[in-house]
Amino acid sequence: MGLSNTETPKYYGQFRDAVLRGEIPVNREISMEMNRIDALIANPNIYYDPEPVEGFIRFCENELTLTDGGDLHLLETFKLWAEQIFCWYYFVDRSVYVPSKDNHGGTYENRTIKKRLTVKQYLIVARGAAKSMYASVLQNYFLNVDTSTTHQITTAPTMKQADEVMSPARTSITRSRGPLFKFLTEGSLQNTTGSRAMRVKLASTKKGIENFLTGSLLEIRPMTINKLQGLRPKVSTIDEWLSGDLREDVVGAVEQGASKLEDYLIVAISSEGTVRNGSGDTIKMELQDILKGEYQAPHVSIWHYKLDELEEVADPSTWIKANPNLGITVSYETYHLDVERAEKAPASRNDILAKRFGIPMEGYTYFFTYEETIPHRKTEFWGMPGALGADLSQGDDFCAFTILFPLGGEKFGVKTRSYITERTLNMLPAAMRQKYEEFITEGSLHIMPGTVLDMMEVYDDLEAFLVAHEYDIRALGFDPYNAKEFVARWEAENGPFGLEKVIQGARTESVPLGELKKLSADRMLIFDQQLMMFAMGNAITLEDTNGNRKLLKRRQEEKIDNVAAMMDAWVAYKLNKEAFE
Repeated sequence: MGLSNTETPKYYGQFRDAVLRGEIPVNREISMEMNRIDALIANPNIYYDPEPVEGFIRFCENELTLTDGGDLHLLETFKLWAEQIFCWYYFVDRSVYVPSKDNHGGTYENRTIKKRLTVKQYLIVARGAAKSMYASVLQNYFLNVDTSTTHQITTAPTMKQADEVMSPARTSITRSRGPLFKFLTEGSLQNTTGSRAMRVKLASTKKGIENFLTGSLLEIRPMTINKLQGLRPKVSTIDEWLSGDLREDVVGAVEQGASKLEDYLIVAISSEGTVRNGSGDTIKMELQDILKGEYQAPHVSIWHYKLDELEEVADPSTWIKANPNLGITVSYETYHLDVERAEKAPASRNDILAKRFGIPMEGYTYFFTYEETIPHRKTEFWGMPGALGADLSQGDDFCAFTILFPLGGEKFGVKTRSYITERTLNMLPAAMRQKYEEFITEGSLHIMPGTVLDMMEVYDDLEAFLVAHEYDIRALGFDPYNAKEFVARWEAENGPFGLEKVIQGARTESVPLGELKKLSADRMLIFDQQLMMFAMGNAITLEDTNGNRKLLKRRQEEKIDNVAAMMDAWVAYKLNKEAFE
């Protein structure tokens, strides 16, 4: 069978049938990806060709070995994922310059070009799913089957992790199971002057793994922007992009150069992370939007395995949702032991829930869960009554204001507006400055001149903002630190009514924090700004001996001022409810 715009892909079809029969439980994310694939099948402009993946399978099973030297039998999941990469195509019309036969001049002709559909694949799957092996066989295939000269890279937070992709390739060179590898590895690396037939064609060198026949190279690159920018890799595998404390978008850095090539491929694989507000969170939000169909991205393949609910950890029948290779590459016994360890050793709990079950967790006691920090649809709350919270700073923290708008039914709209100086912005490291630029663009963060914030200038700008949106502020809650001048002017211009001093500390913060936590858990805090997501994602709490909680941040750069301002607004609202009736 050749190209078809109606055919159901072989391995996806087998997987879909098993899901429909109830043999394979899947989570919401995988279900949404299945809907996307079904849409590709129904699209008359997208074509499926079964042969490329079969060629890939034959190469892997005939030529490659496991790290221990054993025979490689490709997992069904590998076939499913690879089918997405190799077997989908579309056609584009292009004007191509064709030289004349005598090489004097030429003409432009319209040509129809066949192109591979998938250029990026995201694979988020639990530890023990052999995802590094998947990256390795892909790299090996392109290095040795592609006859063009290719630059291929693999990267990870540590060189040891990146080397996990290289190790099986080196073993395959040593073992030389199949006819292709025997041909490529025969001869001597030192033989540079004799017959070309007696020179080795594929070898592990100081540079990486080199194919001297095509001039292609597979190398390890550190997972830092400055080591990845400027490259033009045809094939890139990015390992554990959710696991490290990465503030830079390494996938985007690789794609900047790779996208200049005609037929590039980026495969980003990872288990779930335990770090909040890294670049991975931003990418996951984008992937969720794609899965939900909020915008079309047919060139992106997404396989996100995880449990749907924390409660499913107690049900072994659901664990395959997080690790589709459970029982093959990792045993159920290992999972049972990890669950027991998570119960007996709280220090290991977050890591196990994230790495084994795909549940976003954090290494610290973060106050809001990841799901609670996902913004809602954009809403302006024009002309509505609200309670304003103020957490004022003249240093490198945000001078933060948050407004709560009672919406009825225990729902509250949330808008935040913050201020920093030019000096603070200019002193930021590049990755964090990029994050701040996003806040500036969305209008939630404003830059004031100088090195120290002028509170009266802040007051003027905030007042203009409130007037422009016709917000009816009926209460103001404030942290008294650095607030004297601001509050005095507010009282002079608006009267003393609804002014509430919110003392900071575990005894005073615990109750309002608990109430806000309940609202956020029920998705009753309706916010749409990235800055609010950032602040909520940074917020941790510290409990005293009486169980009272105080709001804290883990590191200086992880700002929580907008959450503190929201707490101040909540206290002011509660103490002045009659003003909102």
